[in-house]
Amino acid sequence: MTGRIVVGVDGSPAATAAVEWAADDAARRGAALRVVHVREEWAHEYPFHAVPGFDESLTEYCEGVVGAAAERARGRAPGVEVTTALAEGTVIGSLMAEAGDAGEIVLGSRGMGGFTGLVLGSVSIGVAGRAPCPVVVVRGPSQAVHGEVVVGLDGSSHSEAALEYGFAQARLRKARLRAVHAWQIPASSPFALGYADVLDEVFQRESAGFRRRLEPWRDKHPDVEVAESVVSGHPVAALSDASRQADLVVVGSRGLGRVAAAVLGSVGHGVLHHAHCPVAVVRPRRTAGDEDPG
Repeated sequence: MTGRIVVGVDGSPAATAAVEWAADDAARRGAALRVVHVREEWAHEYPFHAVPGFDESLTEYCEGVVGAAAERARGRAPGVEVTTALAEGTVIGSLMAEAGDAGEIVLGSRGMGGFTGLVLGSVSIGVAGRAPCPVVVVRGPSQAVHGEVVVGLDGSSHSEAALEYGFAQARLRKARLRAVHAWQIPASSPFALGYADVLDEVFQRESAGFRRRLEPWRDKHPDVEVAESVVSGHPVAALSDASRQADLVVVGSRGLGRVAAAVLGSVGHGVLHHAHCPVAVVRPRRTAGDEDPG
């Protein structure tokens, strides 16, 4: 977990929650915080852009938004280095430009302007699906109240990346890590017809495999308390339910791809919609020779 933390702001209450979360995380990590506000391109397309003083007023407003957010961050975490940036362009494009050397991007769940309907709209999908660093969407309370970080685990490379981030967060927070594995019986499976003994055997195999995958992580992080949850059900429902007693839910995204929604995956997309706490979306680390076509 290296690099500065970037937080996108727009003056909304949701963005304020994101600033508080980002400031707290920067303080835990000893990282710098960069507060970014985007002056969107549409501002030049309306007829009133030619009204004398409009550009100056808009610039003053934008400067006020980013300045107030920076002051909020400094008040929240006095020891954190806070810088600001006013970008001009599209929200996704501007945030992606910031993502290159960032350790993390933090966004509010809903807001005004380009952040409107963030969880349900294109900004969260576009940034979380493509950013090379973890993206945190702050939903629910920004402060830690439960002492638990939840990570979804399915044995894939993107869930391994989520585990790495989740353990780091749990260690910094001195919190428990809860690893959640949800599995489903195919609708056409004969197990669904009442073969209880066979179903129990499959469940035991799933649980044993889950514990084996976790064992190296327990050894690597002996200072982090680990809880295990193996659930027969849909992973979105399992993670959303676990989020009720968590300070952060961590999910993986699939890595490279052209279509952001497909890269993010149905689980990450669903958890962003339904979680009751902040959600971190983590992509696998890129290796030499990787090429991002998106």
